[in-house]
Amino acid sequence: MADTTTNATPSGPTFETHLAELEEVVRQLETGDLPLEQSLELFEKGTRLSESCRKQLEDAESRVEVLLRRGEQVRVEPLELEGK
Repeated sequence: MADTTTNATPSGPTFETHLAELEEVVRQLETGDLPLEQSLELFEKGTRLSESCRKQLEDAESRVEVLLRRGEQVRVEPLELEGK
């Protein structure tokens, strides 16, 4: 079984793939119609997917920080989201 907690490689799952899988796991768990054992298995899968997404986001943040440091000014600024 492939390790889903590492960063995506060109041939491996992407952040978007893991996020979509995690959303599906949540959808299934929220129905409340699953047997206990299946719910536990899905919960375990969800925690692995969540950890993978978290690590990929942290890696992306680190890459952005490196790129900002390469610029003229060394600064890290929070991302301003549209609509805020």
